[in-house]
Parts: sequence; structure tokens; C-alpha cells
Amino acid sequence: MKKSLLALFSAVLITGCSGQNNNAGQDEDGKGNETKELKEVSVVLDWTPNTNHTGLYAAKEKGYFEEEGLDVEIIMPGEAGADSIVAAGRAEFGVGYQEGVTQARVQDVPLVSIAAVIQHNTSGFASPAGKDIESPKDFEGKTYGGWGSPVEEAVMASIMKQENADVSKVDFVNMGDSDFFTAVQRDIDFAWIYYGWTGIEAELRDQDIDMIYLTDYSEKLDYYTPVLTTNEDMIADNPETVEAFVAAASKGYNFTIDNPEEAAQILIDAAPDLDPELVKKSQEWLASKYTDDAPRWGEQKLEVWKNYADWMFENELLEDELNAEEAFTNEFLPE
Repeated sequence: MKKSLLALFSAVLITGCSGQNNNAGQDEDGKGNETKELKEVSVVLDWTPNTNHTGLYAAKEKGYFEEEGLDVEIIMPGEAGADSIVAAGRAEFGVGYQEGVTQARVQDVPLVSIAAVIQHNTSGFASPAGKDIESPKDFEGKTYGGWGSPVEEAVMASIMKQENADVSKVDFVNMGDSDFFTAVQRDIDFAWIYYGWTGIEAELRDQDIDMIYLTDYSEKLDYYTPVLTTNEDMIADNPETVEAFVAAASKGYNFTIDNPEEAAQILIDAAPDLDPELVKKSQEWLASKYTDDAPRWGEQKLEVWKNYADWMFENELLEDELNAEEAFTNEFLPE
């Protein structure tokens, strides 16, 4: 986040992913049987596969992408990052975050959010129960493990101010590649996690944690994380492809909502290195969170985009104010 997204484009090494694939088969008599042409596109994940992504894997496994005329490859982001890859047109679609899209737009990077994967922010600051961190005031004198982004201190400061606490009394440490459970056994007291994954893992480990959700302290911190993204050129030049992708993704996530156990198994089969028990329990927990109080999966609200952008600008995390109406669209969501 310290680097401009534009500067990262030079690191993008993925070759172009668009094309046409004319699939043909044979009928029972051995005669040629022309099948529907599928357009090859790719979607780049924000991180390694997890239950935020299950709807995409379900859409691929259940044939929803194919029904919409797409042959979709799900790829990992590498060092360049999903936002940079999608904005540069090296992948047609990606998984990102409202924060990243907001920063990109202010830097004139043509990234656009086309669907909210989860309706409300499920992240917060977590600590082992024995650390006695039950409110932002308790951050004082403790060691926080993070990844070195300015937004971490800004978020922490904003919720600590509500309890007349001082963020300068928090010791910030870069966790590097350490996971939450390793880090809290070593040199940190608390970290920023998504409950739907790390919190569920804590339950499975029988490790009690105290969770301080951001949304309990400010509605401006109830932003969309994660989101599905594309770039302005795709919307302008290939709107039918964007519509097809979002339609299939919507089917995939709605399938996941209705069938969390089967959807979890689809993700496990696609990413066998994952802990099956964690995937299944996480999927069950997230099933109601994808749509929550929205009228349909993927819906985004202008006020959510404006609230978080205003907060970022007020906390000097943005160079300019965001034109929120250009940062996202609901136009490709199925009715």
C-alpha cells in the first residue's frame, strides 16, 4: 500500500488472458457436434484460496461460467497483486478490497468494483483471551503485529480516540509471513484478522480470543471487503463479458449460500492443501454473511463507498477525495 499502484504495473509478468476457444465434441453416432464457443478469461485472487472465494470455484465446478459462455481460469496474484494485474488488463477480473479500489481511483488507476462478495466488514483486532484486551483502550502498552500499512495505525487511532486512548502508546511490529497463532506465541499481543477464517480457526484450536470488530466503533469502517473487480476498458469494450462473469459468479455465491457443505467440498477439492475442517466451518459461518441484509448478493451502496473514502481522506490516507460513483457499479448484477 506504500507504493503507488501505478508503479507496480512494471512488475506484472502475466501474459494476456483473453481469447476465444471453439469447443467441439461428437454425438453418440460419432458425428461432429458443434458446441458453444467459450471466451477465455481469468480472475486473479487477492490471496491464497479461502472461503471468500468459494463462489468462484462453485461457479466453475457447477458449470455456471460455461453456461454464460466463459472459460474462466482462477489464478494466484503473485507479487504484483490482483489490483495492479486487473487494472493493467493482464487479467479481466480480480478479487480486491474497497480500500484498494479507493486508493487506485484516487491515483487515476482504472479499477472498478463490480460486486461485493460480503456485505459487511467482518474484520477486527483479535487477541488471546489472556492478554486482557477487551476494548481499544487496552491497546495501550501492547504490541500489535501487522503488515506495515498506514491504514492500520489510522484505524487503530480512530477507534482508540473514542476511549481517550493514545495510539502512540502501541508498539507496532511487522509480522512478516507469521500467522496469527505463531505470532501471539512469540512477540505480539494482538493483530487484525477476519473472523470468518482466523477466528474460526481459533475456535477449532480451542483457543479463546477477544475480538474487537471495527463496525462496533464506526459505520465508516463498515466497508466492502472483499469485492470483485474489473477495469474501465472491460466495461467499455466488453460489457457483455462483464455481465456474463457477474451472472455466473452470482450463481456461484448463491449456490454457496444455499449449500455451504457442498460448496466447501468444492473448495477443498480445488485447493487440497487447505484444512478441510476449517473450510467447512468457515463456510458455514460465512453462508449468511454473503448477502446479509442486502436485497441480492453483490449489491453495493454509494453511502458505503462515500463513508469509507471520507474517512480515509480525513485521516490523510488519500491524496484527493474520491469520486465514489465511478468506483463501483451494480449494473451487471442479475435482477
